[in-house]
Amino acid sequence: MRIGLYPGTFDPITHGHIDIIRRAAALVDRLVIGVAINRDKGPLFSLEERVAMIEAECEKLSAQTGTEIVAHPFENLLIDCARDVGAQVIVRGLRAVADFEYEFQMVGMNRALNDSIETVFLMAEAKHQAIASKLVKEIARLGGDVSKFVPAQVNEKLKARLGG
Repeated sequence: MRIGLYPGTFDPITHGHIDIIRRAAALVDRLVIGVAINRDKGPLFSLEERVAMIEAECEKLSAQTGTEIVAHPFENLLIDCARDVGAQVIVRGLRAVADFEYEFQMVGMNRALNDSIETVFLMAEAKHQAIASKLVKEIARLGGDVSKFVPAQVNEKLKARLGG
């Protein structure tokens, strides 16, 4: 069984994330969405809320793609999480050239730690390349409409959390 790991904080999950998940699901038999706990980032949504939002969206995607897609919280090294879930490949989404430099360094470090796990990069569709969870939260905080950037249930949760 080909297992992939797509890690992130997903605070919150966006249409850009969903685009990458949909396309990654075509490459593997099982896709694990690694939900980073990462206390340093100070997420807007709790781990439980982020996992629930991911599970709701991935249930639909799993039915559409025929690929098993599951959420898996983690707080250890990414390469250790990949080993823990049996992943042979780590999936990373790229939005712009600026993402590449950081991701390039991460791949080098991960390969030094475990060279049996490959990393693949998927470019977000053009219409999703500008979407970043950080910007979505800022727009929502300032009363802007983020409905075109996030699923409807996520938009409702943002409104409930931030007002508007």
